[in-house]
Amino acid sequence: MPSLSQQVRSTYRAILRELPSRPLSRPSPLHQRIREVFRAPIPETPEPEQAALEREIRIAEAAQFAHYARAQRSYAALLERYNPGMNLDEEEKIRLTARRVGLDLPVLGKEEK
Repeated sequence: MPSLSQQVRSTYRAILRELPSRPLSRPSPLHQRIREVFRAPIPETPEPEQAALEREIRIAEAAQFAHYARAQRSYAALLERYNPGMNLDEEEKIRLTARRVGLDLPVLGKEEK
């Protein structure tokens, strides 16, 4: 079983892998918030078992977030793959539909003043 620091480090890296990359000199607010959460100390409790349980819960939540972010990234990639015209404007969709059935739309001249 990996040590606690290895678990935290691998979970933190898994989360960062799923986020869009940014230079370290200009981290996004989300990157900053994640860094704050991982650096924040766990509140002290009188029972060491309670503190250990709290650490495990926080690591498990972070791992679940990493899995969720990975699933969302995969979902977005699949959505774009199976709906390629999703981000196109109406004219471009019509042009591509015409090309799909073997037609080319005529080139329209621009209006002159």
